[in-house]
This record gives sequence, structure tokens and C-alpha cells, in this order.
Amino acid sequence: MAIYLIVALDVLNGISSLFLLCLGLAIIFGMMKIINLAHGEFIMLGAYATVVSANAGVNIWIAMLVVAPLFVGLVGLVIERCLIRFLYGRLVDSMLATWGLSLLIIGIITTIYGNTQQGVPTPLGGFSIGSYQSSYYTLFLAGMAIVMMAVVYGVMSYTRFGLIARATMQNPAMAATLGVNPARVYMSTFAVGAAITGLAGGLLAPVSGITPGMGGAYVAKAFMTVVGGGAAILSGTMSAASLFGAVNQVGAFFTTPVYGEVLVFTAAIVLIRLLPQGISGRFFKGNL
Repeated sequence: MAIYLIVALDVLNGISSLFLLCLGLAIIFGMMKIINLAHGEFIMLGAYATVVSANAGVNIWIAMLVVAPLFVGLVGLVIERCLIRFLYGRLVDSMLATWGLSLLIIGIITTIYGNTQQGVPTPLGGFSIGSYQSSYYTLFLAGMAIVMMAVVYGVMSYTRFGLIARATMQNPAMAATLGVNPARVYMSTFAVGAAITGLAGGLLAPVSGITPGMGGAYVAKAFMTVVGGGAAILSGTMSAASLFGAVNQVGAFFTTPVYGEVLVFTAAIVLIRLLPQGISGRFFKGNL
């Protein structure tokens, strides 16, 4: 019985972590059609913001939940004004530009902090199930995934900003004729997506090794999940994260982490082959 509970906790951790990692990209890529290859570096910046602020004496919860998203959101705002705003509607150009941006960010962080691995302690304790150990932080990440899904759904469905953002992404010319400034909406939306990504980096800082190149381990999974989820930024991303997160964790638990990764990419290939419009394109049409 204990082993099944541990597997369930591992699956829950994999799903919640993957969803948090992908939510910001689902907004930037799914809504704005910007191929942001610096997504992994936004996660890394959130993790470093957490480490630096925590080492400076800031409470770990404030570092993760406040400092990380605010810092990365501000960075995203600057990047959008200086680079991204010239690339809307140019998918290949955005891919090349953000790839160069990712190399620049990695170089800057490496110059400042070096290649040594850093980290922060996990803020919550652990518990035992039989001979197995787990952490309460796993449950906290699952709770944060639910909270973020509810917050994004509420903002996008019931606030003026969310409705204007969705309308502008679908038809910026029509939005402009109605008095909306599309450039300001794009700027705000990109900054929000970056802030959510920074929050994910902050939340994962206690459970992952933090290095300048850590983003490379996340960007492929994030794009795979968002593309596999389809156009719906919430229902699609959550369904794809549930599928890939479960496959990864179950495969890693019963074999090795390497085989778990292989199973995930195999599942992604099969999914995209069978459902080229993504999961939401087949099952959640019209949903957010």
C-alpha cells in the first residue's frame, strides 16, 4: 500500500511542477504566438532571485512568492519593450531572437555567479509512509498549481484586463478601433507571462539544483506540453501536464529517470501524431 501512495505523490508532484513550469509559456506562446526559447532562462532567473534574496535575509516565502515573480516580470517588461515588440507575427524571427536572448542571460548570470550549483533549503518538513520518505512541499506545489489555475482562469474570464487581452490577441485591429492600445496589452500580457514563469522558478528553487544552464532542462518539456495541450491555455496545458507528468514520474519510479524522459518524449510524439491540434483541439474546444 505504501508504494502506491508514494507513486501517487510522485505523480502529483510531476503534474503540478510541470503545470507551473508551462503556465507562463502557455500565455506567451499560446496567446501571443511568440516562440520564447528564453523561457527556461526566465525560470532560472526566478530561481536565482529566490536564492539571492533568501541569502540576503528575506523570508523564503516572500522570496519565492513575491520577489521572484516581480523581478522576472520586470525583466520580461524590459525585454518586451526592447526586443519582443518588434517580433509579433514573425515566428521564425522570434525563435532566433529569443534563442540569442537565452544565451545572453546565461552568459550574464554565469559571469556574476559562476557555474557553481546553488540552492535554498526546502521550507517544509517531510513525512514517512512505511519505509519511504516524502515532503510536505510536494503537497504545497500541488496546492499552488490549483491556486494559479484558479487565478489565471478568474483573471482571463472575469476581469476587464483578461477580456481585453484575449480579444486583442484574436483581433488586434478590431481592438484598436474600439479604443484599446494593442501595444500596451501585448506588453502587459508578456510581463504577466514572464512573472508567472518567474514564480515557477522560485517555487522550484528548493527542489532543484540552481545553475545558469538549468533552463535547458525545462524548455523542451514546456514547449512539448503547451503544444500537446493545444490552443486552450488552461484546460489544454493542465491535461497535457497531467499526461506527461504522470508518464514521466511512473516511468522514472519503476525504471530510471532516463527511461522516464524517453517515455515522455515518446508519449508526446504519439499525442501530436494522433491529435495534431492538441488535446484541447479535440476535447476542450472553446474552453479557456
